Amino acid sequence: MRGTNSIVILAVVALSLLGCRANTTPKHVDTSDSNQSIPETAPPTPAPQATPATDKRPLVVCFGDSLTAGYGTDLGQSYPDYLQKDLDAEGYNYRVVNEGISGNTTKDGANRLDSILALKPAVVVVEFGGNDGLRGLRIEDSRANMDKIVGTLKASGTKVVLAGITLPPDYGPDYIIQFNDTYAMLATKYRVPLLPFLLNGVFGVDGMMQADKTHATSKGNEVVARNVLSLLLPLLKK
Repeated sequence: MRGTNSIVILAVVALSLLGCRANTTPKHVDTSDSNQSIPETAPPTPAPQATPATDKRPLVVCFGDSLTAGYGTDLGQSYPDYLQKDLDAEGYNYRVVNEGISGNTTKDGANRLDSILALKPAVVVVEFGGNDGLRGLRIEDSRANMDKIVGTLKASGTKVVLAGITLPPDYGPDYIIQFNDTYAMLATKYRVPLLPFLLNGVFGVDGMMQADKTHATSKGNEVVARNVLSLLLPLLKK
């Protein structure tokens, strides 16, 4: 009798669990929008998209720090993302790769050169220096690192676009002048196109900068992309 009672109890518990499961709304279904209908059938399978392994387009690599990475914006809102859209709209068959890492200094960039060269890019947009300046690092060291970055890329046969940045006035005129001159000196030495100020038309404009007054908003990154595009197009082929 004791065995029979145990079997009956287990059966009741199992039926109860099945009943609860049947009445539970799946957690992944979003019912917050009453105007949005939930399809009764599975949506059609999307067409396969090209992956980096199968995408054979030549590469434009955006190589830099948080200004390139898109710090503080949502996925798909960095300037390289908008640069890809601009190139597509202009009919240029290139793939933009975002190689920006927040917090990187010029030394970090120099240490990452091998990984960039391994991509075999057609063009590299180089944007470093802001973190060096904000930390007050020696101009001589920053220049040496930037020289290594641009020189190594050029020696590999890769085309280079150099994007500069500047510093707040409280860093002192002497330091800022030397800091800014670094970009002009390298552009002249290696004969590469220079965008003196990446945030041109963005910095100080309402809605273009985040609250930290350092990083562009999504809207600002759209402008940054167009700034870079103007120097990039002469280097590309349709």
